[in-house]
Formats: sequence, structure tokens, C-alpha cells
Amino acid sequence: MIRSLYRAHDGRIHTGLTPDELTAALQDVGGLLWVDLVEEPPQVCEPILLQTFGFHHLAVDNALEESHVPKADDWGQYVYLVLQSVLFDPQAEELVATRELDIFLGHNYLVTHQHRSIPAVDRVWTACGRDERHLQRGVGNLLYQLADELVSDALPVVEQIDDEINQIEDEIFDHPGPTLVQHIFTLKRAVLHLRRTLAPQREVFNKLARGDYEVVDEGCRMFFRDVYDHLVRLFDITESLRDLIGGALDTYLSVVNNRMNEVMKTLTVITTLFMPISFLTGFFGMNFFQPATPLAAWTGRPAFIVMLVVTALVPFGMLLWMRRRAWM
Repeated sequence: MIRSLYRAHDGRIHTGLTPDELTAALQDVGGLLWVDLVEEPPQVCEPILLQTFGFHHLAVDNALEESHVPKADDWGQYVYLVLQSVLFDPQAEELVATRELDIFLGHNYLVTHQHRSIPAVDRVWTACGRDERHLQRGVGNLLYQLADELVSDALPVVEQIDDEINQIEDEIFDHPGPTLVQHIFTLKRAVLHLRRTLAPQREVFNKLARGDYEVVDEGCRMFFRDVYDHLVRLFDITESLRDLIGGALDTYLSVVNNRMNEVMKTLTVITTLFMPISFLTGFFGMNFFQPATPLAAWTGRPAFIVMLVVTALVPFGMLLWMRRRAWM
């Protein structure tokens, strides 16, 4: 899907522009143009980015490949940005997923490219369609709205990870097992993935706030500084989450070791109690006394078969009993 939103210098709003109309809109210095490319194949996006907007082919190649960490490249007349949207999916193998948002920021235009649809971009697009005042404040403010929505989506992810850690801490003492420790390591990978996303994204907005780029107005720098502060706090929270996960893992290992000590103590008591009996029966061969009455039935073939069956089933019964006691 290719959608366009253009506010001319006279205040009129236009949508669904053709390639020729896009070229004319770029010549309107007092206007604002936003083109959003959503889940379009490279062969459709490439002519628009190269011919209509005149972006460098290296920047276009980077935008069409979803394999980059957040970064900012200055190309003089425009800035190429890579931002990441963070999503939480408890049903997926990896709890934290990221979606790349490629942005070309010029003096009077904004081009966004989404490999997969990002909810934050849709919310900003809907808000701009309802209220044109979002477009009156300039392209820098439009970028700020996108960044603010992306950062806002990361906060629920952090809260959900925190809830998962609290749930694990409650289950450690009740149901410690391989499934629980697997969940702990899954959360650990999720927090690491989140930190790897927030750290470079934080530096991107630090550069925007310092005014390193010509296309960023001085009045917008304070807004990017606000986004930078939010990312710094989120990164600090992820550090705390990593410490909580490490503490949960240490607690799990401690609980498992304590349970193992209890199991070994119980088994040692049982072994100690039956050791003298085993020694006596083995030493005398269970034939020390002469039976006073005929016991032919106890020494026949049926008794032998029953004894073999009992001997074979007793280990399995002991195994099931120990599993029921959660010793294994």
C-alpha cells in the first residue's frame, strides 16, 4: 500500500497523489508532504525513492533491506533514519519482536517505509487525517510524533516482561522444573534483544537533539531531547529487569539444590534402614532355616514367575513414586 498526505502552503489537504503530483508537491517549499510505503515490494518502492525523491541508491538499498539496527545517516539535503518498533508476543518463541521503520526526512517532506505494518505509524497517520494541526507544525514535529509513538509502544513491553518475571518468582517455590528455567532463559533473551534495540535508538535521538543535522529545525530539538530522555529511562529499566532475571535464576538454582538435598537425605535414611536386612539376606542366601511344614507351593514354577514379575515391577513402581514426590 502506498499512501500520501500533502498539506499545501495555502492549507489545503490532498491525499492519494500521483507520481507527477508528488513531484509538484516537493517544489512547494511552504507545504508538507508525507508518503508512506507499507509492505510494498522493492520493485515498486525503488522508482519512487530513486526517481521521484532522488535519494542516493545506497540509502535506498538500506531502506529496502530489513536488517539494520537504529541509525541516522546525513545525506545533506535529507537524513536517512532507521528506527525500531518493539512488540511483545507471549505466544511466539521470541517474546520481543521488532519491526523496522525507515524514514527519509527532508526540509518539507517525510517518507516512511514499512516492511511490515507498524501500529504506531497508523496511529499518527489517523491523527493527521483527523486534525490538520499535526501537519501545520512542520516535518520535524511530524517525526517527533512518530518517535513518541514508537517509544510509547516500548513501555507496555517492559511492563509485560516485568509481570512475567513476577509470575516466575511466584512459581519458583511452588513448581520448579525444566519448563520454568526455560521460561527464565526466554525472558533473558527478550531483555537482551530489547536492550540491543533501545541502546542505538537512544543515540539516534541524542544526535537529533544536539542539532547535528541541517534539516532538523532548532525548535524541534527539545522534542527529540524529550524522546531521548524517555529512551534513557527505558534502558535503565531494562538493566533492572536483567538484574531481576539473574536473581530469579539464582533463586531457582538454590531452590532446586535445597530440594535435591532433601531428596538425598530421605533416600539415605531408606538405604541405611534396609542395609542390614540386605546384608543378612545376602549372607545367608534366604535358606538358613528349615521349614517346619511343607511349602512346595512357594517353591514351584508359579511362585517363581510371580517373583520375577514382582522383581521387574518394583523398580518401575519406585520410579513412579519418586516422580510423584517430585524427586526426579
